[in-house]
Amino acid sequence: MSFQSMGLGPNILRAIEESGYEEPTPIQAEAIPLILEGKDLTGIAQTGTGKTAAFTLPMLAILERLGKDRSRHRQTRALVISPTRELVVQIHDNVEAYAKHLPLRVATVYGGVGDGPQKKALRKGVELVIATPGRLMDLMDQGCADFSGLEFLVLDEADRMLDMGFLPNIRRIVRDLPKKDRQTLLFSATLSRDIEKLTHDFQHEPKTVEIGRRSNPADTVEQFIHEVPKAQKIGLLKHLLQDNQMYSVLVFTRTKYLADRVAKQLGRSGISTGALHSNRTQNQRARALQEFKDGKIRVLVATDIAARGIDVDGITHVINYDFPPHTEDYVHRIGRTGRANMDGVAISFLTAADRDALRALERFIRRSIQIRKPIGFVCSPDTDPPPSRCRNRPSRVPRKGKGKPRKGGGNHSKGGGGKRSGGDGQPRGEVRSGGGRPFGSTSGGSSGRRTNRTRRSFR
Repeated sequence: MSFQSMGLGPNILRAIEESGYEEPTPIQAEAIPLILEGKDLTGIAQTGTGKTAAFTLPMLAILERLGKDRSRHRQTRALVISPTRELVVQIHDNVEAYAKHLPLRVATVYGGVGDGPQKKALRKGVELVIATPGRLMDLMDQGCADFSGLEFLVLDEADRMLDMGFLPNIRRIVRDLPKKDRQTLLFSATLSRDIEKLTHDFQHEPKTVEIGRRSNPADTVEQFIHEVPKAQKIGLLKHLLQDNQMYSVLVFTRTKYLADRVAKQLGRSGISTGALHSNRTQNQRARALQEFKDGKIRVLVATDIAARGIDVDGITHVINYDFPPHTEDYVHRIGRTGRANMDGVAISFLTAADRDALRALERFIRRSIQIRKPIGFVCSPDTDPPPSRCRNRPSRVPRKGKGKPRKGGGNHSKGGGGKRSGGDGQPRGEVRSGGGRPFGSTSGGSSGRRTNRTRRSFR
């Protein structure tokens, strides 16, 4: 099947050709005809299979087809809801590309920026709104949006919206939307029981299109595990990044704090690195993502929520610095590499505390993940260092012979304690504190030299 045989219309076909697309992906080939027939649809496919175009192209075609009679109305005709700001921007970019020859008014609605321009756009009237749930609900509560004439509702990345706790917001939004003559499309990477319940609640006799094996990672991704104590993760990460084949690397951490910490430590080692998480401003996130796309930074350290909007071709490696807390997160994470039939590698760091999570993951994906020893990196047999290694040792007060400490310590004129304590009354242990190795530092000078060679290769 070709795009020309689907009945998309000459203006959209022209935009598709100008975008360089020659034939539809499997999800597009199955979903677009059903949507053009006016069916409610649930689309299940892994990341990178073309889901955005699968709902964008037929939606635009129907809006164009019916636009002559309805364009004079200022009501919003189509609403797309997506979980993150990055995904909203990505969908908007796709809409701009495919609707470049259409007189379509589009607005984006998301948090992290001022809502003044968004309110103005909605009150002025737009045909298509692309929004995150939280900000959209705020503006609806303020009476800024008119969805009484809504024809299309798209829930994109529905599984992730549930994971992020947006279900109450979604239910409130959908409750206030018209049900009559509304076509509802739901797209997801997985089809859980919660997603199936949403299809019953929000859709009318939906058709289901499922591409690939349900909930399983892409076959084009090589997956393996490195066992490593928690305190040695950063050292192992720096060691792995000495490989020049790892030229576009996405690193996942569990917390925003750790994402910043890992990014800073890699930067100090001469590795061009950016951070992406919800505590960073929209401009900072957009800049980091764009620099990663352009190859200006080699490594992007991200949390799960922020990374959901990453749509970057050519990511060679995904590294789970922290083992994913939920099995579905593993699927989403490694789906960022091995896209468009390209090969990719997913490496997961495993500590002793992660073994139960590994067993749950292997049951979920119905396969075992190979454990490998990192070449050239020796992990200590210990797990995490005991607290005594992480704290300054208690200092001993200087003694004279076997007697009790002299009164006054270092200030005594005959005890010699002043020299032993540094002459300022501070015990030696306090003077020497802080000289221990910081979190994640590696021993030896060769690592630094190799990192410098890597830095020159990726300028």
